[in-house]
Amino acid sequence: MLIKKLLTGAAFLLSMSTYAQTTQHRYKDMLFGNVTIDENINYANSSDKKAHLFDIYQPHDDNAKKRPLIIWMHGGGFRAGSKDDKGIKLWSNEFAKRGYVCAAINYTLSKRTIIFGISASELQKSAYYAVQDLKEAIAYFKLNADKYRIDTSKIILAGNSAGAIMALQTAFTNNVQLGEQVGLSKSDADLHSTEFTKVAAVVNFWGAIFDIHWLENAKTPIVSVYGSNDGIIDPDHKGTPMYGSIAIKRKSDEQKIPNAIKSFEGYSHELQKHFNPIFSVDKETQERWTQASQFAADFLYAQLFEEKAKTGTTLDYRTIGAPYETKTSKKKKEPAVATPKPKTAATPASITDTTSLDYRTMWQGTDPKPAKKKNN
Repeated sequence: MLIKKLLTGAAFLLSMSTYAQTTQHRYKDMLFGNVTIDENINYANSSDKKAHLFDIYQPHDDNAKKRPLIIWMHGGGFRAGSKDDKGIKLWSNEFAKRGYVCAAINYTLSKRTIIFGISASELQKSAYYAVQDLKEAIAYFKLNADKYRIDTSKIILAGNSAGAIMALQTAFTNNVQLGEQVGLSKSDADLHSTEFTKVAAVVNFWGAIFDIHWLENAKTPIVSVYGSNDGIIDPDHKGTPMYGSIAIKRKSDEQKIPNAIKSFEGYSHELQKHFNPIFSVDKETQERWTQASQFAADFLYAQLFEEKAKTGTTLDYRTIGAPYETKTSKKKKEPAVATPKPKTAATPASITDTTSLDYRTMWQGTDPKPAKKKNN
């Protein structure tokens, strides 16, 4: 009898272990086989229509009434890049397969010619105007929450490089602080707004914040990923006016802001072995992007959908509780998402002084395509 009970107990534990290993969870795992993409929708009324276009990615055949939104911003030193960048397409697709709504947005870029380089002060000033576009996009999605079935209490800002800079500045500062930091006068910009933009979390892929003390303004969770050999945005605060992922980690721990950080040892900006913005990234780099995506997804799941850790900022990413039940689409071969080739190769920026940041521009944007009819 005792042996029988022991065998029964062992079988139960084995079955529970197998269940835990095979059970998937919405927002953590890619449950959906297909993604619906609607392209080239405008989130703002302006003369520069291309600068305010977005593509929206949604899990196909999803019946959830309210879903978290991730707004993705591309890199490019605030002078190049677009919502069509490979990384943005990859992350938007992957997170939509996890059950998120993802919006990949364009934003206002600097008009300065690429070959003249970009100083720290110019980069910060360009970031200010890009942040205003992002705030306008947030307002648009809140206004259209019912249309896209968005849970406005779970809007997440995410980006790589310049896009991550936008996300961090938007979540942790206001127009007054940011405007003063970048040297704008009241005649140059709207510096009257002291309102902070409340968001659910920030995904910081190799970005930075201008003033580390701005992290004292909010308790917004941050997940950061960076390459240890990044020579474009220093992961800490060495020889640059900005504070990278390591510095953000230190300050977040001090402020008890929920956070997680992942370093790709031996890799540079954009997780490339040797950063080169002119040529298309290789398969191995894209695999690292997918690893960064999963790391961020685990953090967001733990923060927003799983029971939070009671003490400290250390997170247990192991699955807790029952899986999220949802209707998923049948397994089909996902249509390939074509990435437009650049019309012309970008010319690397020159470094003009010791305070210049070598934002060697990413691939160029492409002409807008007609918006696809939305699938209901």
